Amino acid sequence: MAIKSKYDNQQVESLIAEVLAVLEKHESSTDLSLMVLGNCVSHLLQTKIPEAARASITEQFAKALTQSTK
Repeated sequence: MAIKSKYDNQQVESLIAEVLAVLEKHESSTDLSLMVLGNCVSHLLQTKIPEAARASITEQFAKALTQSTK
C-alpha cells in the first residue's frame, strides 16, 4: 500500500503469499476473506496502537487502502 516502505519487498510479498495461501486452503469466499482481514486489522489497531494514536492511524490506513484500489 505504501509508496515507500521501510520493509523489504521480499518480506512483504512472502507474508502476503502466506496469508493468501491460508485463505485459499480454507476455500474462503471473497466476503469472508475481507471480513477476516478486516478483523485482523481491527485487532492489530486495538492491541498494538496506543489509544491516543488509533484514530489517526486508522484514518491513514483507510486513505492508503482507498488509494491502492483506484
